[in-house]
Amino acid sequence: MAWQQHAYNDIPGTYVFDGRRAHPSYAINKLLFSLNDAANRTAFETDAGAYCQRFGVEGVYREAVLSNDFLGMLRLGANIYYLAKMAVPRGFSVQDAGAAFQGISTEEFQRNLLQKGQGLESILEARGGYWHG
Repeated sequence: MAWQQHAYNDIPGTYVFDGRRAHPSYAINKLLFSLNDAANRTAFETDAGAYCQRFGVEGVYREAVLSNDFLGMLRLGANIYYLAKMAVPRGFSVQDAGAAFQGISTEEFQRNLLQKGQGLESILEARGGYWHG
């Protein structure tokens, strides 16, 4: 199948969940979505390798799942919302994931968030009390 080139393909560090990424990553996304169910989360924690096999998750996809490589899974086409189904119940916060995506520590990520938020109240007040981009 030929995928159309998009301007966003050339943005460094951007992994858009589009057809080009979604198609080959169907199995990993099916596995991640299944973690909505508590019994499936238990089965995954009991034997993650067997759980991968159950969903046909193989090769680099399986390696990323078994090593908790969230950025790797994202790069491979994991849907970020489905990825949260694996991360959060296993004790990884959204900030932990954000830090991993940037290759920095969670503490550094949190400091960066605080730094970026400095003066936000003044900006919002000047714009009428809400953010409109």
